[in-house]
Amino acid sequence: MEKESIKFTVIENGISYTIETHAGEYRNLMILLFDKLYFEDFGVCGGQGRCATCLVRIDGLQGESLIKDRNEPVTLSKIGCTEENVRLSCQLLLTKDLDGTIIEVVEQESIL
Repeated sequence: MEKESIKFTVIENGISYTIETHAGEYRNLMILLFDKLYFEDFGVCGGQGRCATCLVRIDGLQGESLIKDRNEPVTLSKIGCTEENVRLSCQLLLTKDLDGTIIEVVEQESIL
């Protein structure tokens, strides 16, 4: 059985990348971004949702992925982030909810 494709755009420092994956290929979005695009100082806590070094601004997200749970709400509030579409990429699973989204990698300083 062929796995259903998930395709989205990632923007980092003004450079746009098209990423194609499938559900479960990586543990979460942070690991995929780190593996495919080699960002430095990205995801320092290893995906625990504590350091906010894997921030993304995501447009077009849908479904259950809109729910912020686990450590994400607390971590975002600690850095003063109130934007609904700014997320910790380590807390986003690879599901069809990401299909067609535009994901911009952001620095903490740019959202405060």
